[in-house]
Amino acid sequence: MNFLKYNIQLGLCLVITLLSPVCGRTQQMRAEALSLEKAWQLADLNSKKIQISEMDVQASAARLQIAKDGRLPEVSIHGQYAYVFNMPIYEDGLFHTPKQFPVDRKYYKAGAEAYLNLYNGGKTGREIKYAKKEQEIVEVEHHRTAADIHFSVAVHYYDVYRNQAYRTLLLHDIKEREKQLEEIKQLYANGTVLKSDVLRAELRLSKQRMLLIEINNSIKIAGQRLNVLIGKPDDTPVQLDVDTGGHAAFQLQSLQTYLDEAHAHAFNGLLSGKAKELRALNLQQVKSNTSPKVGFFAEYGYGYPQIQFYPYSLALYGSGMAGIKLSIPISGLYTNKHKVQEASLALKQQEIAYENAHDEIRQAVEEAYLRCTEAMKKIEVAKENIKQAAESYRIMRNTYFNQLSLLTDFLDAETQLLQSRFELSTAQANAQVQFYKLQRTIGNL
Repeated sequence: MNFLKYNIQLGLCLVITLLSPVCGRTQQMRAEALSLEKAWQLADLNSKKIQISEMDVQASAARLQIAKDGRLPEVSIHGQYAYVFNMPIYEDGLFHTPKQFPVDRKYYKAGAEAYLNLYNGGKTGREIKYAKKEQEIVEVEHHRTAADIHFSVAVHYYDVYRNQAYRTLLLHDIKEREKQLEEIKQLYANGTVLKSDVLRAELRLSKQRMLLIEINNSIKIAGQRLNVLIGKPDDTPVQLDVDTGGHAAFQLQSLQTYLDEAHAHAFNGLLSGKAKELRALNLQQVKSNTSPKVGFFAEYGYGYPQIQFYPYSLALYGSGMAGIKLSIPISGLYTNKHKVQEASLALKQQEIAYENAHDEIRQAVEEAYLRCTEAMKKIEVAKENIKQAAESYRIMRNTYFNQLSLLTDFLDAETQLLQSRFELSTAQANAQVQFYKLQRTIGNL
């Protein structure tokens, strides 16, 4: 008895040991169910396009700092060492032999100089404003890139969802068709139906199995695309955490609400508006080309020997100066005219482009809104179609096995039922995709 009890305990331990990895993997798979929000977070961390866009933002911040550095004084130091040749003096003319005036062969000079801009027509300030606007544009483009990635993730996410729903429906349908084929074979064995009915049922089952292969491949393709976007290995299985419950997982607001949000936050509108501001700054910058420039300068240096001023001296000397430097670009009065004209036309062009961008945004928002409401309506229609197709299938099944209808009518009924269920899954996925397309259009994704 003790030996038997020992064997039972040993067997239980072995079973637990063997089942533990399976249970662990099952729990891990459940824990790794991927929600759309989690997929977006992974894409934000791992998308290469977003990483490139983030570097553009950092570069724009550096360019802004460079523009601010323009207000700082320019300071430089310099040094010089030279070998000095004898100085010929032509007392009898250029074509006669000169006398050589001896000089010290070595010449040294070192010094420093500085320049501080006091006024240059406001160009430095506008360059800083220009850099700020460029930084704002890059940030908007970064947000647009992130929104595009989010939308792509949503598209592939619901593509996986749709095909997984197809597979679930098709696996259930294949089981039903296998049972049905056995029933038809039994009827054929009893001489109730023809051999052609058996062949049609087998052909239908073969097509369903081939369709299952196609759906599995579609899941792998969509899953691989999703994994690339969220930074996971290509062959990572995708288990989704999504349940529409047969309804759209969102509530639409009024069209005017979305139009107002798009006017304030749509990416194309923001970019076009900031481009218009850049053109206005550029026009002011071009106009300032004729403004005078005023700056403070200072320089001081040491040299040996003193050969700059007469009388010369073979000794170390120091010299320097400081003052105000003024320059007026006179030629700009006649060369800047066409530059101003060009900048003015560019500003007017961008103003029209800004209005056109908002026209296109309104069109895109209304189209996305209508497609979204259309997708929601298709869900309700698909649910009603399933009820009707299920009732038709029930009637045709009963009449066929009672020898009151043809097999082709029965197969058509079950095809219509499966198609209706497919259409519901498609409508659910499309409704979500259209909603996120609307959110991307208004700049809220």
